[in-house]
Amino acid sequence: MNSVALSSLAGLMRFAPGKVVGAGVGSFLSLPSTAQLSQPVFPGNGHALRSLCSSHSLDLPTLTELVSNQHYSELKARLRGSGSNPAAVLRQMLDSGSDPDLALRYFRWSRDELRLSHALELAFRLSHSLANGKMYSKMRSFLDEFVRVSDGYTVSSVFHSISSCDGGFCNGSIIVDMLVWAYAKNGKTQLGFEAFKRAGDYGYKLSIISCNPLMSNLAKEGAVGDLECVYKEMIRRRIKLNVVSFNTLISGLCKARKLNKARDVVEDMKACGISPNVVTYNALIDGHCKSGGLSRMYKADAILKEMVESKICPNEITYNILIDGYCKDDNVAAAVKVFEEMQRQGLKPNLVTYNTLINGHCNSGEISKAVSLQDQMWSSGLKPNIITYNVLIHGFGKNDMFKEAREMLDVIEKEGLVPNVITFNILIDACCNSGKIEEAFLIHASMASKGVLPDVSTYNSLITGLCREGKMDEAEKLFGEMKDNSLKPNVVTFNILIGSLCKKRESRKAHRLLDRMVKIGLSPNHVTYDTLMDGYCTEGNLRAAVKVRELMQKEGLRANIATFNVLIKGFCKQGKLEDANSLLNEMLERGVIACVWWDFTSYFAKDIEFALGYFASKQRLGAKFPERSKPSKTAQVTRLLGVILI
Repeated sequence: MNSVALSSLAGLMRFAPGKVVGAGVGSFLSLPSTAQLSQPVFPGNGHALRSLCSSHSLDLPTLTELVSNQHYSELKARLRGSGSNPAAVLRQMLDSGSDPDLALRYFRWSRDELRLSHALELAFRLSHSLANGKMYSKMRSFLDEFVRVSDGYTVSSVFHSISSCDGGFCNGSIIVDMLVWAYAKNGKTQLGFEAFKRAGDYGYKLSIISCNPLMSNLAKEGAVGDLECVYKEMIRRRIKLNVVSFNTLISGLCKARKLNKARDVVEDMKACGISPNVVTYNALIDGHCKSGGLSRMYKADAILKEMVESKICPNEITYNILIDGYCKDDNVAAAVKVFEEMQRQGLKPNLVTYNTLINGHCNSGEISKAVSLQDQMWSSGLKPNIITYNVLIHGFGKNDMFKEAREMLDVIEKEGLVPNVITFNILIDACCNSGKIEEAFLIHASMASKGVLPDVSTYNSLITGLCREGKMDEAEKLFGEMKDNSLKPNVVTFNILIGSLCKKRESRKAHRLLDRMVKIGLSPNHVTYDTLMDGYCTEGNLRAAVKVRELMQKEGLRANIATFNVLIKGFCKQGKLEDANSLLNEMLERGVIACVWWDFTSYFAKDIEFALGYFASKQRLGAKFPERSKPSKTAQVTRLLGVILI
C-alpha cells in the first residue's frame, strides 16, 4: 500500500475525540462507505495494519493479540491514542479474514464497553464469518443477543443485509434459520412469522429447529391462521415435519375448537409415516373435553379407547384431562371412576389430579368427600398447596360453611403457605354471598397486614355485596376508591353497578354508566346491554330498550338469545304481542332454534283456541317446545319467560 493511499485511509478512519460521527437510520455509527475505500484495507493474506495515526500505531496482530488475551484496558488506550475509529476496526478485522471468534469478542466488547451500535451490515458479515468457521453455537448465541437487544430493525432490512453479504447462499440459510429460531425464543412471534415468510421469498432453506418453536408460539398465542399457514408452507417448501410439528398444530387446532381439522392433520401425520403418540391423543381428548358440545365426554372417551387400541398407554396428563372434563360436565361419579382406573394402571395421582377432583366434589356439594381426598393426599405423600386450600375454601363458602372457610386461613399459615389474593377474594365473596358484608370488609382490611394487595376482583365482590344490601352510595364510594388505589374498573365492575341501578328502576343513571365505560376505553358486552334493556323494559320504556339494542348492533354485537328473551318478555308485559311476534319471527329467520312458552293466563286467556293455533304455527316454522310447556285446555297456565336456546 503506497503512502498516499495510507494517508487517505488514515484521514477516513480519524475522528475528533468525544465526537460521535453522525449516526444514520439502521446504523450504529456512520461508517466510510465501501466506495470511499478505493483499495482493500487488509489484503486477504492478513498483512498487518499499519499506522493509523502519525504518533501511535495499532496493527492487526497487536489488536488481535490484545483481544485474544482479553487485555481490554490496553486495547481501549491504544484505540484512543491512535485516533482509530473503533467501529471501523471491526470492518477491518472482517476484511482481513481474522479469527471469527476474536471478531465476535471485539464486537461484544466495543458494544458493551464503548456503547457502540455497529452497522447492520457488519453484524451479518460477522454472522457469515462465524458460519464459514462452522462456529454454529457462537453464531446462535450472537443472533439470540441481536434479536433480544435490537428492536429498531425491520425484517426487510435484516434480510437485505444478510443477502448483501458475500457469504454464500448456504450460510445465508443457516443464518436465517437461526434468526427465526431467535425471534421465537425471545417471544417476538410476529417478527419470526414475517422472517419465515421472507425466507421463502428469498429461497432460504429452513429447518424444524426454527419452525417448531415458531409454531409453538403461534399455537400459544391462538394465531391459528398463521399456524396453519406455516404448516402448509413447510409442506410446500419440503421441510420435513416431525412428531413435534404435527402435535403442535393439532394442539393449536384443538384449542381453537377446530376438532375436525385436527383429525385431518392426524391422518396427514399417518400418511407421512409418523405415528400419533400420547401427546397427540391428549390434545384431541382435551379438545373434546373443552368443546362444550353435549356429547363431548362421549367423544373424549371414544378417543381414549382408540388410543388404547393403538397400544398407546394413557399417562397422568390423559387422566387429569378426563377427570377435569367429567367434573366440568357435573359428572363427578365418572371422574372418580377415572381416578380409580388411573391408580389401577399404576399411575400416581399428582397435585393437579387431587385439586381437580376436590374442586369437583366441592362444586357438587360433597364437602366431606373433598376433605377426605385432602387426607388421602397426605397419606400418599403429597402436600396440599395453596390451590388445594383455595378450592376447599371456595367449597366451604359455596355450601354456607363460612366458619370452616375462615378457619382454613389459620391452617394455611400453620402449613407454612402464604395466602394469595385469590384466597382472600374467595373468602370475601363467600361473606358477601352470605350477607356478612361487615365480615367481608374486615377480611379486606386484613389483606394489607398479610402483604397482599386487593385487585379488581376484590372490589367487584365487595361492590356486589353492597349492592345486594341496597347500599348503592357505599358501592359508588368503593367504586371511586378503586381509582385511588390505581385499579381500573373492568366490564364486570360496571355490569354489577348497572344491574343494581336497573333493579332500583334507575335505568337512565345506569345508561350514563354505560357511556362512562365506553369513554374510559372499555367495551360493553352482551350482559351490559341486555341488563340495561331489561331495566328499561321493566320500567315500561320499550323505546329506550330498542335504542339500546340499536346501539349494541352499532358496536358490532348482534342480538343473542338472551337479548331476544329480554325484549320479547318486555313487549308481552306491555301487551304489544305483534311486536313480540316480530321479534320471534326475526329469530326464526336467523335460523335460531328456540323454545317458546306463553303465559296464556296473562295474554291469551280469552282465546285459548287462538293460542293453541298460534303455538302450532310456530312449531311448523321451526320453534321447538318441551312437553312440559305445551298449552292445553286442561292446563292453561304455562309461562312466557322468554326464548331459550336449546
